[in-house]
Amino acid sequence: MRTYFCIDMKSFYASVECADRGLNPFETGLVVADVTRGKNALCLAVSPKLKAQGVPGRCRLSEIPKNVEYEAVPPRMQRYIDCAADIYSIYLDHFDPRDIHVYSVDESFIDATQYLPACGMTPRSLAKALIDEIAEKLRIPSTAGIGTNLYLAKIALDITAKHSKDHMGYLDEELYRETLWDHAPITDFWQIAGGTARRLARYGITTMREIAHADSELLYKVFGKDAELLIDHAWGRESCLISDIKGYKAKTHSVSSSQILPSDYDFSRARLVMQEMLLNGCHELMRRKVIARKVGLYIGYSHDAIPSSHGSVRLMSATNLNSLVSGPALGLFDRLASREVPIRRLGVSFADVCDECGEGYDLFTDIEAVEREKARERAVLELADRYGKNAVLRGMNFLDGATQRERNEMIGGHRAGYDDEAGAGQAVHAVRRDEGASGRAARP
Repeated sequence: MRTYFCIDMKSFYASVECADRGLNPFETGLVVADVTRGKNALCLAVSPKLKAQGVPGRCRLSEIPKNVEYEAVPPRMQRYIDCAADIYSIYLDHFDPRDIHVYSVDESFIDATQYLPACGMTPRSLAKALIDEIAEKLRIPSTAGIGTNLYLAKIALDITAKHSKDHMGYLDEELYRETLWDHAPITDFWQIAGGTARRLARYGITTMREIAHADSELLYKVFGKDAELLIDHAWGRESCLISDIKGYKAKTHSVSSSQILPSDYDFSRARLVMQEMLLNGCHELMRRKVIARKVGLYIGYSHDAIPSSHGSVRLMSATNLNSLVSGPALGLFDRLASREVPIRRLGVSFADVCDECGEGYDLFTDIEAVEREKARERAVLELADRYGKNAVLRGMNFLDGATQRERNEMIGGHRAGYDDEAGAGQAVHAVRRDEGASGRAARP
């Protein structure tokens, strides 16, 4: 029988900000949000104290109750990435990297099977030792799920650990069926989203027990091949190993990006941003040394006033050159986008991606011009890699409404925090700092 850990940092971004300020996140009301985006700015994280007061983990500033006192600090994505690397280095002190799978910036799976006999510890004691070490060295609180397979470790973290005083949970298949088969809502379970739950509910299925005993032919009819995973998880089974995850290679590849615009944009300003996104996408293709034959666009409107627009266009030749991509893609944008309704969301995807050695053009293509553009854009990429993404910019990047210059200073669409002083960025909004907060190592 194998033993897996799933370890998650509690309110990671908020806990990092508290740790850098010498505060205890369980005693401090703090949210990570860019208040320059207005009262509806999204909170990337809220401290455990605010969660205990009923503030959702992913809310908007305007949704925080007026009687709740808190401090808002801007996100510093690079700091969080650095802290995640520090946490990973702690894991590497105890485990081989082949037994670690980083699931997200603040959550990892560990196969602890072979390490338990060597260190003479129980699964729970080893998991607690890891949690304590992270708290001692980094002052970041964490929780752990322990399971006999990857799925059960994740469920033990998401559901069982929340009701445990030591913030750890354990599940094997028997205990899973005994304690969670009738748990509700079913959306608490990993990989069961609202749409899946609604489709199940049409057939009177609302629990894992009911999935396990449902007519399998019905489930396959409704969910196709995904029904196999649904049924296995209902019984607490999971055959995938960390080695399988590390050895997985996708059959198809794509390059995509999206963004929420800082305000409602009219057609012409949104088209400018789309131009920037197409160029940025072509540069990403060049960095990966691949080419694409198809470009897809997504356009979302303010307050969903009308249904979103989306479509794709097939290029004359597979390429990564902006001069050959932007014309067909912007023509598609012109056909898709509304000129009357404000635009708020944009997305670009490059599909049918293959290695650039498969590049080929028709007889009417000016090959010398193609080679000159390649050389120019590769020089731009080299300068950007050496001096920063804003080292070389186009004129369009300085026009009203352009977003690329600002996004070049972001990570994942949020402030990187490169310019903040060492230690902690300054809070830009404070309702009231909790005077009782302490700088002790953060433990649940």
